[in-house]
Amino acid sequence: MLSKKSQVLGESITLAITALANELKAKGEDVISFSAGEPDFDTPQALKDAAIFAIQKGCAQYTPIAGIKELLDAIKIKLERDNKLVYKTSEIITNVGAKHSFFQCIECLIDADEEAIIPAPYWVSYPEMVKYAGGRPVFVKTKEENGFKMTPRELENSLSDKTKILILNSPSNPAGCIYSKDELKALSQVLQGTKVIVLSDEMYEKIRYDGVAFHAFASVSEDALQRTVTINGLSKCGAMPGWRFGYMASKNKALISAVKKLQGQSTSNICSITQHAAIPALLGACDADIEAMRSAFQNRRDKALEILNQIPKISVYKPEGAFYLFVNISKIQSDSMKFCKELLEDKKVAVVPGVSFGMDGYFRLSYATSEESILRGLERLKNFIENYKI
Repeated sequence: MLSKKSQVLGESITLAITALANELKAKGEDVISFSAGEPDFDTPQALKDAAIFAIQKGCAQYTPIAGIKELLDAIKIKLERDNKLVYKTSEIITNVGAKHSFFQCIECLIDADEEAIIPAPYWVSYPEMVKYAGGRPVFVKTKEENGFKMTPRELENSLSDKTKILILNSPSNPAGCIYSKDELKALSQVLQGTKVIVLSDEMYEKIRYDGVAFHAFASVSEDALQRTVTINGLSKCGAMPGWRFGYMASKNKALISAVKKLQGQSTSNICSITQHAAIPALLGACDADIEAMRSAFQNRRDKALEILNQIPKISVYKPEGAFYLFVNISKIQSDSMKFCKELLEDKKVAVVPGVSFGMDGYFRLSYATSEESILRGLERLKNFIENYKI
């Protein structure tokens, strides 16, 4: 009955864990969830006001596929101001969240048996999108001692005549690593002379800690600019996850045209009210709100790390960005799914197994929740690990 294409998709484990935790909470269970991949902060008031104004003004019509002119202008300004990237508005398209940006790009780029290089650990949806398009994910398992970052040699060894795209995520979900400018340059040099297109996921660019700088992949060289699709949005850095706002920018005219056609035959434009709400965020109206959120995340990260580092037999990489901790439990349990299931059943603490990110023996813990929940949840986790039996 169902198409073969639809049956290759796996369920999003992060969404499934979150749903299960919410279901247990609804039954009255005292569940502490560290599974959410969204900020626990409300959307800044300036964005709400812009949306309300748009509603009252009657901005409810269909818009151009790529987005309204004022919004495209704002994205163009943002990319040049923050990332030193100069795009024409004709090279920018808004999408229903950055996940939609990735989905459409991959659908328009990948043919059967073509390959997409994906460094692991990776965001859970990347390989599923590639498989849905008929392509083959090629995983590059990174090392914790390298900060979970792919090296130029690892990239070079993964290239083949079937390689079509490279998916790069910095700051990353789930590890929180950030590639330096020199590291990005080194990767870009490996790709020179190839036809590989880079899909650069930059969703967490403003959630960074300890003064670590962010650099867009497309900014490191002219070659990188020409081969990169810069993908971003406001779900994380604008506290707008449910508004579904994402965008992509590319110098590849054929790809831009193809994505416009695909979007035109599927969602048409993104929500007209969301478009108006996004403009002040892109132009800096909520920078103070973003900084307050970032600072709170850094404090939570530090408190969580302090507790986790006192628990024997586990280790955790100190993230430079995003709002996750990727915890190494391989010394006590290599089966991350089993560990996370038992933790939820026994202690009512929800975390996401590392196997869903392509790296078993780890779990992802989101600290996008209250400090009180972090302290209570990590105390339960500590007790669980100290008494854990394989």
